[in-house]
Amino acid sequence: MKLNLSPQDAWQPLPASQWNEDAARHLLRRAGWAAQPAEVARLMSDGLKASLDRLFPAKANLLPTPRLISNLQAASPAYAEKIRNAETREQRQVLQREQRERQQQAVQDLSIKWLQFASRPENAVTEKWTYFLSDIYVVSQEKVNNPAYIHQHNDTIRQGCLGPAPTLTKSISRDPAMIRFLDLQDSKKAAPNENFARELFELFVLGEGNYTEDDIKQAARAFTGYRLRGDEFVFAANQHDDREKTVFGKTGKFTGDDIIDLAYGLPAAGRFVPHEMAKFYLSEELLSDAYLTPLGEWWKSTGYDLRQLAQRFFGSRLFFDEAFRGNYIKRPSQFYLGLVQDLMINVAPYPRHSLNTLRLMGEELYRPPNVRGWVGGRLWINSGTLNARRQLVETLFAPVNEDNLNADEQVELVAARSQGIGTFTVTEERLEKMLQSMNSDQITSRFVDYFLPVKVSDAFRTNVHSFLDGEKEEAKRLNRLRSTAVTLLQSPEYQLC
Repeated sequence: MKLNLSPQDAWQPLPASQWNEDAARHLLRRAGWAAQPAEVARLMSDGLKASLDRLFPAKANLLPTPRLISNLQAASPAYAEKIRNAETREQRQVLQREQRERQQQAVQDLSIKWLQFASRPENAVTEKWTYFLSDIYVVSQEKVNNPAYIHQHNDTIRQGCLGPAPTLTKSISRDPAMIRFLDLQDSKKAAPNENFARELFELFVLGEGNYTEDDIKQAARAFTGYRLRGDEFVFAANQHDDREKTVFGKTGKFTGDDIIDLAYGLPAAGRFVPHEMAKFYLSEELLSDAYLTPLGEWWKSTGYDLRQLAQRFFGSRLFFDEAFRGNYIKRPSQFYLGLVQDLMINVAPYPRHSLNTLRLMGEELYRPPNVRGWVGGRLWINSGTLNARRQLVETLFAPVNEDNLNADEQVELVAARSQGIGTFTVTEERLEKMLQSMNSDQITSRFVDYFLPVKVSDAFRTNVHSFLDGEKEEAKRLNRLRSTAVTLLQSPEYQLC
């Protein structure tokens, strides 16, 4: 990747003279899901530094525990006993199948609630940041098999995502989902399990090639005795290896927390998260260590403060460089949430309107493919997933057929509307209001500037305007307005940010 910026200049703040609406839209699309006009106006009013202070606050908002997860947690002890006391194998299998169905419903409920929570402008940036970190500290419902643990894991990340990275990593080492995902509960003095130590070094802190196999074997001994009692972490001292260990050339009676501190003492730790940020937020093409090392050294000097890192990264000259404008493929969740924000609608409260679509586009929330998380990039796009994206756009411009909803979906719909959440598609009434309140010039600018992340030619803009202005009869104008919006949202450019 060829950049015009030197490594010394790359992470300097964007000059005030370069802060404009295009830059604000770029920040909102890359750090969040979409560039809504009201948010762009607010960024322009506040300025870049104040905006970054607001977008990355001292603490992230927390997602309330969804109702079905609370219900599942409350009922689990009694239900587990019921399974244990089943008189026949067939009865046990029926009860286990019912339990799996309850868990699946709880995960779906969590997924819907997250989409609704993340779609709010005040949460968009911190939730994408939480998602990014969850793609480092990977767990999966497939292995964990406990929706409450999955919710707790993401809540652990939310609570620590804007503080020191070593503190977050220590919290993750005690996290029930992670303990189960990497088999830490089976690690004991007589037989240390190396899974967590390996992923700690390779995927959480250092990256490949910055440790030895012996470092892993020795570090695994320090994490023996990590256990779960119910939903709580406990330390089983009698299963912990408290003898001396040698890790990264240092010897001592190290605990798990000591090992994490030792890992963050290595130069590679400073580069690792910036490297992952560049892949997640900037480009599929790897950014060279010449750029990552200065940022990593600075980050280490902050005590590995994640909030400071985010603000430095997203406020830098490099982030706003033309090399990173309008050329990054949106992951399915960003494509969906971006549409929700761009169209100013709500996330529908039932799975088939959102979760099924995400799955068809290639992404299942809380079910990453492996310990490395989602690869993304060009792999998000093939004929099947692209067709699912196009179909989603069509669906969001069609009225909800409530007669086709099942009883559970009807209940969710009523509950959502009671909370003021009821605009799930772009209605004809919305389109009529747009025609009444905006002329063709204004609509063209809104669609082209806010939907598309790339600068278009004057001829393209003129063609959009001419098409919108080509009919005077209201019904035909409505059809042209809808057709223009759908065409732009299905375009190759809209797949990018």
